[in-house]
Parts: sequence; C-alpha cells; structure tokens
Amino acid sequence: MTTREVDMCRWLAYSGSPVSLEDLLFKPKNSLVVQSQHSKLGATTTNGDGFGVGWYGASARPGVFRSIEPAWNDRNLRELSALASSRRVFAHIRASTGSAVQQTNCHPFRYGNWLWMHNGVLTGFHAMKRDLAMAVEPTLFPEIEGSTDSEMLFFLALTFGLADDPPAAVARAVGLVEATARTHGIEFPVQMTVATTDGDTTWAFRYSSEGRSRSLFHSTDVSTLREQHPDNPVLHALSEDSRLVVSEPLGDLRGAWREVPESSVLTVHGDGEQLSDFAPIDPG
Repeated sequence: MTTREVDMCRWLAYSGSPVSLEDLLFKPKNSLVVQSQHSKLGATTTNGDGFGVGWYGASARPGVFRSIEPAWNDRNLRELSALASSRRVFAHIRASTGSAVQQTNCHPFRYGNWLWMHNGVLTGFHAMKRDLAMAVEPTLFPEIEGSTDSEMLFFLALTFGLADDPPAAVARAVGLVEATARTHGIEFPVQMTVATTDGDTTWAFRYSSEGRSRSLFHSTDVSTLREQHPDNPVLHALSEDSRLVVSEPLGDLRGAWREVPESSVLTVHGDGEQLSDFAPIDPG
C-alpha cells in the first residue's frame, strides 16, 4: 500500500423542519452511530476515529461539536443529541489511516456561516501539500487548524469563491488538485463525496479522478414516501421540504433513497432539488 493520508468516512446532511439530533444520529435502523461500527458500503467497516456534528440555530454561524471519541462511545454526544434540534444538520464519523486523530481534524469544518465535510482522499497529499497550501488565499490561510486534505480542499474552495458560486468554486479547487497532482506524477488524486452549506442551501458532490466514487444517496420527497408507507408515523412528522443526503441509506424503507450519479452535484434548497453534472475546472 502506498503511503497516503486517507479519510474513509460516513456522513449525513439534513435540512427541513427542526428535528432532534437523536432522531438523526441514533434512532434510524442504519443510523450514523450504527455505521460507525458496522458500515455496509464504506471503504472501512469501522469509523471510530472521531466524529463531528454541525447545526444551525438562531445565529447565522453554526454550532460545531467534535470529538476524537468513537461516536458509539461518547456520552456527551448522546446527551447533546437528546436535547438539541435543528432545521439543518451536518454529521460525520471518521476513519483515518494517515492524518492524526485530533479534534481539529474532525469534520465538519467551519468558516463563518459555512460548513464542509468530506469522505474520500486526496492521494499524494503529502507530496502536494505545500503547493496546495500556497494556493490558499493568504487571509484565509491562518484559519486552517488541522492537517487533513479535507480541510485544505475546503479552504481552496473558499479561495475560489465558495460564497459566490459553490459548484464552480469546488470545480476549480478539484481542478487545481488534479493539475498539481500531474506535476507530481500522481494519476488519480481525487476521491470525494463532499457536502457544504451556507445554512440556507446544501450542495453535495460525488466525484473521483478515476470515475469510481464513494457511495452517495439522497432521500426521495416526503409526500411520495407517505403514499408508499401510510402507516409510518415518522414520515408524517416531517415537513414537505425535509431532505437527507447520506453516504449510505439510514434504513431499508422501499423507495426512500436514490443514488447520486457519478460526477454530479446535488443542490438542495427548501423542497427543491437540482442535479447537475460536475467536472473539474483547471484554474489556469
């Protein structure tokens, strides 16, 4: 195996009516906490190298709780989840085979009103790290706290205008990584499913340089699920605009999940969804 920093993780992004964090993280049949020990579709079965939760309340700036404890073993997560609720939640469980297990390396990452989380790897990151760091906007660079490729990708996207045009900014960040990788003789540098939000809209990306991306799914609209499963009380408690984007389905409810296609970006705003092609842009 080549030496590289790898994050093979699981995540979920929720938006809609306020929901208890416990309902998202603990109660589903294949909840994120269950996946932290028994992932079905991940590159690793166990994701025990920390976790993080980001959520929005009254302020535009989201709250973030991150820990190096395994999600299944953290009493503070259980306590927080039972009491906190939010209209928009990002949650991430981490499996690292390279970068340090420390709080600053746990997702989601935050800058201002933005959250970001990633499943995958920038292959050859150790060799490319200086080149990529030099491309980050100088005023943003001091805000990088950890040592992961995921956080570096976030700050490259911020550099390329994440606040103005998220799909284009991520495309330019990925394009820069691939261009840098070529100068280092790295063939397939990018493997990613990424979610980011400004607190109002969520963008989810599925892409890899090799064309073999990690799994990604999104929920179908709630009204369709209610018709298919009229006796399910959970579905009747959700608002029409409730949506989930996940690394792997949280349960086996028939018709509940659709796979996000390879090389695409899913935009979720209110009860609307838009699926578009995604391709890197060489920033030149």
